[in-house]
Amino acid sequence: MPIEIFDESEFLEIAKKADSCRVKRSGDVVLLKLRTKKYLYILKTTPSKAETLTSKINLEIIEI
Repeated sequence: MPIEIFDESEFLEIAKKADSCRVKRSGDVVLLKLRTKKYLYILKTTPSKAETLTSKINLEIIEI
């Protein structure tokens, strides 16, 4: 089961140890998915916040 997180700073901390980041866009909601060795973390956000968050992380961004 994926773990939903709600804090953007927590998302950035988890991104430091994640393997990949997947982005799924659907209307006004963007799902940012971080895959670590053990868990899948999901953050639901707006498109503008998603752009700023993905620009701050050093991971491969995969659009799905």
